[in-house]
Amino acid sequence: MGDYRQPVRLEEALEVLVRPYTVLSGGTDFYPARVGKAVDEDILDISRIKGLRGISSDGTGWRLGATTTWSELLAADLPPLFDGLKQAAREVGGQQIQNAGTLAGNLCNASPAADGVPPLLALDAEVELASRDKVRRLPLSSFIVGNRRTQLLSDELLVAIHVPRSTTQARSSFLKLGARRYLVISIVMAAATLEIAEDRVQTARIAVGACSAVAQRLPVLEVALAGEPLDARLAEKVQRAHLAPLTPIEDVRGSADYRLDVVVTLLRRLLAEVAS
Repeated sequence: MGDYRQPVRLEEALEVLVRPYTVLSGGTDFYPARVGKAVDEDILDISRIKGLRGISSDGTGWRLGATTTWSELLAADLPPLFDGLKQAAREVGGQQIQNAGTLAGNLCNASPAADGVPPLLALDAEVELASRDKVRRLPLSSFIVGNRRTQLLSDELLVAIHVPRSTTQARSSFLKLGARRYLVISIVMAAATLEIAEDRVQTARIAVGACSAVAQRLPVLEVALAGEPLDARLAEKVQRAHLAPLTPIEDVRGSADYRLDVVVTLLRRLLAEVAS
């Protein structure tokens, strides 16, 4: 086995990262990928760093600590703005996975089918990255750059996710289609956040996952929804022409055309749910 470190302070962890280590916290992707294999790489276990865990808020928004688990998110007292993210949390494996898996792990794993990414994109989230020398923040939309690829440098840790506070009432929702109801990789998933004023959509943020190498926002649809009344007719605004940013693959779970048809259906259901 390689070197194993388990610091209790963030500063210690960042000192370790002066050379490359594999970062471990919940381990829900790390261990299944190594079944039957010896773990011979250098491991930095950040699970004991208390400053990386928990949810806090101030006048600008919310800070979600990197090693906060999906179960902790579900138990947190959060406004309706976070309903979509909580719905996604219930889809991240079974309860044992939700108890161990972390928010940052889901992002750093950078799977096209990562359940947490679309709702966080729809929340306009940013990630906070720390190294020994500096701290920087990036929009989540810039952080994940491809299948299993991110902007995270070898000497950096993702330490928090930031969600801005809406100036108006806001609602969100998330839907996922898989081959069965639970414990399945997504065929398609979609998330929507609507900021509302005087029973109209002030701002819409719509994101779709598992239909591109990276989950995508749908800016043309977002523009089409802005200013519309918040009623049952809102769902009718979704058209296949709005899906131009998506590049779905064809595999055993579905064809590209099937996935695009499903996206339209999921988005219409999402908007009907949020509007109601």
